[in-house]
Amino acid sequence: MKHNKLTIDAELEKLQHEAFHYFLHEANPANGLVRDKTASDWPASIAATGVALACYPIGVERGFMSRSEAVDRTLTTLRFFWNSPQGPEPDATGYKGFYYHFLDMQTGRRAWQCELSTVDTTFLLAGMLTARIYFDANTAKEQEIRTLAEALYHRCDWQWAQNQGETVTHGWKPESGFLPYRWEGYDEAMLLYILGLGSPTYPLPESSYAAWATTYEWKRIYDYDYLYSGSLFTHQLSHIWIDFRNIQDAFMREKGCDYFENTRRATYIQRQYAIDNPLNFVGYSACCWGITASDGPGPEVLKINGVERRFYNYIARSVPYGPDDGTIAPWAAVASLPFAPDIVLPMIDHCIYKLKLKEGNRYGFKATFNLTFPSRWISPWHYGINQGPIVLTTENYRTGLMWRLMRTCPYFTKGLKRAGFTGGYLSESL
Repeated sequence: MKHNKLTIDAELEKLQHEAFHYFLHEANPANGLVRDKTASDWPASIAATGVALACYPIGVERGFMSRSEAVDRTLTTLRFFWNSPQGPEPDATGYKGFYYHFLDMQTGRRAWQCELSTVDTTFLLAGMLTARIYFDANTAKEQEIRTLAEALYHRCDWQWAQNQGETVTHGWKPESGFLPYRWEGYDEAMLLYILGLGSPTYPLPESSYAAWATTYEWKRIYDYDYLYSGSLFTHQLSHIWIDFRNIQDAFMREKGCDYFENTRRATYIQRQYAIDNPLNFVGYSACCWGITASDGPGPEVLKINGVERRFYNYIARSVPYGPDDGTIAPWAAVASLPFAPDIVLPMIDHCIYKLKLKEGNRYGFKATFNLTFPSRWISPWHYGINQGPIVLTTENYRTGLMWRLMRTCPYFTKGLKRAGFTGGYLSESL
């Protein structure tokens, strides 16, 4: 379906507005926590809360909420995290400036005996720092937002999270200590290392970024050379806040590329995989792609048209090596808008007008769908961590707002420079 720019703008505005409604209706107004997903009695996710904080400025700019309402919501959230219990106790909210992945929506205490998550805390802190930059008025409330956001970021002990290694651990549990996994191999942890390097209090050493980069895999897939990571979201989340156009670290200087271009290539690889459709799933095409870590219709094994198919529930779906069970995430394609609008806009049209995936959903696209599974399976849920990137990356495509804001954040600039990034706007900043 062909649209002119006015029609495209209207469609994207509607898409943003629908996704933004999630944060208006799935948050606890008493503490600012945002529900991980739309299931009953489900806990909050600190990553969803972080992207909500980043979305509120866009809500103000787009007229989805008033500035005063955004200020109050933001301040409530920051006050909660500042005053919530920090300590090694198993029912605290956080420890060493990090927070548990999932928190009880009402009490704000740790849920499900989950881990203290370094990367999810990163997205929470990025949202807080967005608020610090955007709310710049000389009022008591906006001043308090800036003060609290700084204090919360300063409290985070990145060195502790290394657990005496070079790279950063995935997290920690009071019952068993540090998790055995570390952030290695290119993925969404780019943002983690940048914020850790930029810290004025407990900064990561520059050697930690170098150690992370040694685990990269540069591959050639479908005639594209790129820094490999299989799930599409890993190529997107750090880019919500950081404009990687024309800035390079040592790795990308050597490759004659940058991370923005790398994500563009990863997006085209996703589409080419769907066109090739090596496993012959229903619906895959040039207008229907987007494979990422997501929920799905399984776990179940079914014989369909004589072929045994294994379907998964939540798993890190990946291109081109799998796992892949025919499950597509519309939000992951939408979040590629800044990188490859020429192939993303037709995908959005296909999902809205051909597959009618938004019909009857108050928050727009559900998380995932699978046309191979019997009777066209569509996820029953919306997830906060999916809704936020729809709002944020679409805004970066339309106006570049997040990128412009965060270029002025000294901690992002310091982190990028300590990671060895040069060029572009970094040449202009002190």
